[in-house]
Amino acid sequence: MDTAALASKILEGDRRMLARAITLVESRRVDHRETAMLLLEALTRAAPDRQALRIGLSGTPGVGKSTFIESFGLMLTAQGLRVAVLAVDPSSARTGGSILGDKTRMERLSRDPRAFIRPSPSQTHLGGVARRTRDAVALCEAADFDVVLIETVGVGQSETVVAEVSDVFLLLLAPAGGDELQGVKRGIMEVADMILVNKADGDLKAAANRTCADYAGALRLLRRSPQDPEGYPRAMTVSALHDEETAKSQAIAGRQTAVSGLAQVWEAIRALTDWRRDNGHWDTRRAAQARHWFMDEVRQGLLARLNTPEARAALETLGAEVAAGATTPGRAATVLLHDHLPQNAKANG
Repeated sequence: MDTAALASKILEGDRRMLARAITLVESRRVDHRETAMLLLEALTRAAPDRQALRIGLSGTPGVGKSTFIESFGLMLTAQGLRVAVLAVDPSSARTGGSILGDKTRMERLSRDPRAFIRPSPSQTHLGGVARRTRDAVALCEAADFDVVLIETVGVGQSETVVAEVSDVFLLLLAPAGGDELQGVKRGIMEVADMILVNKADGDLKAAANRTCADYAGALRLLRRSPQDPEGYPRAMTVSALHDEETAKSQAIAGRQTAVSGLAQVWEAIRALTDWRRDNGHWDTRRAAQARHWFMDEVRQGLLARLNTPEARAALETLGAEVAAGATTPGRAATVLLHDHLPQNAKANG
């Protein structure tokens, strides 16, 4: 299918063509990358005002991210919203493969006609998201989704890249996962807009309340960002499993009323985004994110220059000299950048 026809189908909300387009933008082939750029440019020209609410979501493995996303997504679709879920799955350091099992863990949401779930491998990209996640988000926005949920791989304190692709960043924590001092650690805590202590039900409810209080106190010690209104960042408790069971019983009874915990989270998200829009932070943040990904593309392009036969041979030779102690890593890197890269890359290096 040519680019114009594919763009037209995506603008119409064709989910099969959307999935095909995401496969295209994730491809590493040079010809596919050129086609992907043409597609994204065509969609930007055709629908420049289509913007979804981008919600990044992270947390350690086992904290209940998939359960939360399914319950949260079902609540949003019950309100008539179209929801896209971009789940990033960790890739094996040995084989490069990924299980991509997030879709199977969201069985009910995957069958919802107003939802779209796409798992993607992280490949070698660090920071919790795939390299082309931003392009996938742009495609979902062009397909006129209202909310895009971006689930990261869950790598811990250094997982901050998702903040550069989302409007609101949620950090899920488990009860009794740390005290107040744990909350003041720099890194992921500084970029989180809301901290949600999940599994606040049953025997863990009391522990969840204590953990939430600890993190609420820790957040007060952090310097508030200019784009945060009073009371943000904030900590809340939520029970994705309890809300999921409540939503299921309501669906059986033919009622679509919102569930308390998830509804409160949604209200807090909307209050935050409305404030940022009204005070000019929304557009400023989006512009800063676009600049960030431009610089990232430049860095990735320069690294790609090392993939030429000449550069690979020089890397092997100089690496052997460094390993033998014949030269230092810094001197070897200088020689490589100045003597073995193409001339147009030297100025950038």
